[in-house]
Amino acid sequence: MASCPECDADIEVDEFDVDKGDQLSCPECGSNLEVTGLSPIELDLAPEDDDEDEEEDDELKEDDDDAEVDEEEEKEDEDWEE
Repeated sequence: MASCPECDADIEVDEFDVDKGDQLSCPECGSNLEVTGLSPIELDLAPEDDDEDEEEDDELKEDDDDAEVDEEEEKEDEDWEE
């Protein structure tokens, strides 16, 4: 049994089902938690990855934009060939 560092709720965690660095959510307060120790199980608040998520979203959007441009260019090439 581990406890949430945010709300002190008891959280049932099977030490054989988790590895150090795994993330889970507190069922009581919803905080994102990270397993920091295995014997006994220790939980800490997971680091916020908002900046990385935004960067990944921007990269995905750029890739989508590039794909749209490529499709338009291919269509124009097909029109020229006809």
